[in-house]
This record gives sequence, C-alpha cells and structure tokens, in this order.
Amino acid sequence: MPDISILTQRANSCASPKSIQPTNSLVITQVPRTFFQASIINALRDHFATYGEINQWVPIASFSRIILVYYAEEAAEVAKNACDPLILTLPHRIPTILRVYRSEPNPIFSPSSPTADENFLRPPPIEKNFLISPPGSPPIGWEQIREDPPNAAPLADDLIAALRKLKLQERRSSREVLLEPEDGVGVGVYVEDCDMIDDDADEVDWEYGCPSPARLRWKPIATAMPPVQVQ
Repeated sequence: MPDISILTQRANSCASPKSIQPTNSLVITQVPRTFFQASIINALRDHFATYGEINQWVPIASFSRIILVYYAEEAAEVAKNACDPLILTLPHRIPTILRVYRSEPNPIFSPSSPTADENFLRPPPIEKNFLISPPGSPPIGWEQIREDPPNAAPLADDLIAALRKLKLQERRSSREVLLEPEDGVGVGVYVEDCDMIDDDADEVDWEYGCPSPARLRWKPIATAMPPVQVQ
C-alpha cells in the first residue's frame, strides 16, 4: 500500500449557518480517475470514518466523485467543516485538492432489514409503460388482436374524384386559380404557364439560342399609364 498523506485545511472554523438544511450525505468532488483504486479509496474511507459511522460509500469514477452517507447528520456536518478542502498527497506526485460538499439527504440502508420499495426507481404506470424503449411486458389480460388487411382499393373515392377533376382542368387550360373573386366581384389571382404547349398543337422545330415558339405566340398586354394630374 503506498504512503498516502491526507491533510485537512479548515477555511473557517465557525459553525454552519442555520439556514442550511441538515443532511447526512456528502459529495467528494474533483477526484482524479487515477485515484479510483482500492488503496486510495480505502484510505479516504478510513479518513472519513473517523468523523462518524458511514452507512454508504459510493465511488463514481465516471463522474470523478464519491458519495458518502453517514448514519448521523452531525457526523456529516463535522466532516464537511473539517475536510473542505482536503489535500491528498501521494508519493512522487503533486498534492491534489479535493472539495467536499453537502448533498441531498439519503435514506439509511440496514443490511438486516429489507429495503423499502420507495427508495428505488419504479417503472412508469401501465398507461405509459409502452412509451419506454424497449417497452415493458404487456399488462395482465392483454391479448393481441388480428389487424385488418391493407386497403384493397388503391385510393378513396373522394380522392379519385378530385384527381379526375384536376386532370380535366389541366386539359382545359394551364391557368391555375390562386384566388377566386366572390360572386364575380373582387380581386382574382391567376397563374398561367405561357410555356405550356397544347397537345393538339403542331410541333415546331426549335434551336438552342432562339426564343421559344410558345413565347413568340404569347403577347403581353400593355399596361395602361396611370392618370397624370394636370396643374
């Protein structure tokens, strides 16, 4: 076992403020990943055990911290005041400073008595059990039903009628109605494809670089000049 030196440096010897909620849990943070080995972890546990009996000692290497739970809240408070910050020195290494913070209170686990169910995370209600992935087991009494076959008809009747109506409109004119005036009075907005060639029209040879024959047949309507006020 390497020679490990653990020193405490009290930043303030005054008592804790009364506004702080009493707790039996502490969190040791800024623990390097290389410290999560049996010799160093056991040395830290033995050090914190001098302030009171420890109920739970949970090293979490992925979060670089250790959670410890005392049986008594007074022991956790004394350890917090005495060990924050905590200077840990290993042979041939630079001293490492660890911080100790208060955590949310945790229930006391007794090895002789079974643990209450409310201390563990429970599955969601049956109504929301199918939302988790992968889904849990189906509720008691659930039976799988036979689903209906796929729709035999390719499209619904109303959709077929709408497609036929649209096809007739395309044959009649290339104009698209964006806004239809009400009762023939008002503003109407129409879009007409001037490049569209009718199926019945004779094919005309077109060379690259020349204007399109459809554009030659289409003549824009001249816009009237707005009235000018005569002074």
